[in-house]
Amino acid sequence: MPKFVSIEEAVKLIPDGATVMFGGFMGCGNAHKFIDALSKSGVKDLTMICNDASMPGGPMGEDYYGVAKLVHNHQIKKLIATHVGLNPEVAQQSMQECTLEVILIPQGSLAEMIRADGAGLGGVLTPTGVGTIVEDNPYCLGKQTINGKDYLLMAPIHADFAVIAGYKIDKAGNVWYKGDTSNFNIVMATAADTVIAEAEQVVEIGDIAPEDVRTSGVFVDYVVEGGLY
Repeated sequence: MPKFVSIEEAVKLIPDGATVMFGGFMGCGNAHKFIDALSKSGVKDLTMICNDASMPGGPMGEDYYGVAKLVHNHQIKKLIATHVGLNPEVAQQSMQECTLEVILIPQGSLAEMIRADGAGLGGVLTPTGVGTIVEDNPYCLGKQTINGKDYLLMAPIHADFAVIAGYKIDKAGNVWYKGDTSNFNIVMATAADTVIAEAEQVVEIGDIAPEDVRTSGVFVDYVVEGGLY
């Protein structure tokens, strides 16, 4: 059973220099209340694994949306993502200020590399990136030819923490995601030492139909209640 803690208590679990996965796609599916508290905590030198760096502005008029707060505050030392074009501060910090290391990985490959770690696999064979700069990526373990076709062997990706967000989480830690907010949250919950889940609503066991559980409570270590977004 997960521990139910305050957002402030959960933020204190993450030390300087930690590697943290954040579920979400352009901020949709980010753990917004947790990230806001983390952005005010002073924690620094994080390695962030996320589909993207979100956007400077959010749909509710936010100055910085989701993980963009962490980038803006220079709390991220290394960013592992699939695209960053909608957050100009990434280019500023990585190419002009040289304070942020960015490693780009094709989106499908990143999802599979995270899934591979959660499943205990040794890597992912994919044709994506063959003959491109992806071959020089530090997570590319080399090229293999199978039945006459070339593939890249991409390493599994693991993190110290995964921070995920669910619309409803029951008291056993089972998670139901609303709409497309499931995105990277599902695989990231399987590939980290510690999983922190932010719930928009905490519900009783049984309030989520078994077939609607997308992340089982066995993967969740801590639950925080963020309230409706």
